[in-house]
Amino acid sequence: MSESDKITTLFLDIGGVLLTNGWDRYSRRDAVEKFDLDYDELNERHHLTFDTYEEGKISLDEYLDRVVFYEDRAFTKEEFRDFMFEQSEAYPEMIQYIRNLKRANGLRVTVVSNEGRELNDYRISAFNLHEFVDAFISSSFVHYRKPDEDIFRMALDVSQVDPQKVVYIDDRRLFVQIAGDLGINGIHHKGLESTRKILSEKYNLRVRESVAQ
Repeated sequence: MSESDKITTLFLDIGGVLLTNGWDRYSRRDAVEKFDLDYDELNERHHLTFDTYEEGKISLDEYLDRVVFYEDRAFTKEEFRDFMFEQSEAYPEMIQYIRNLKRANGLRVTVVSNEGRELNDYRISAFNLHEFVDAFISSSFVHYRKPDEDIFRMALDVSQVDPQKVVYIDDRRLFVQIAGDLGINGIHHKGLESTRKILSEKYNLRVRESVAQ
């Protein structure tokens, strides 16, 4: 890779790359069992309104009013919200690798993710993502949602970087392909080792031994 094509910036998804998904079908199924809900009803209501929440057009309280608390429940909204937050877990080895990679190669790190504001705020704070992420282009902040190309254009503008100098890492292949249509290099993330191998061999991005320690 020539100096003019040297990678300077990583675009990262959060769910499926740095952390588990914030509120996926597995979490919703667990919620159904814990709170004795109707799965089909919850899932239908979720799919009808979750995009609106992720685009930052309604609050988490409003989402819950539509999906769960449209009738009286034996539990509180606070209890349900706490359960939602508790579903998030880190991939600590991936997070440490990205931290080390950034430091070793002088990279800028920008998150490009579909996340509702309250979940996003919680995940950023709880897992200290702000310590190594330079900018968060989250759907609820910018009111664009992947697969809309505009969220990637905004990430390029905010990061002030040319597409060919970016590698975008996402566990959703479609989103990687859409970013690629804009000239952004991409990795369909399947796990730490495969992503590390591609970054090292294809993009010459490595963690020096002294940095990794």
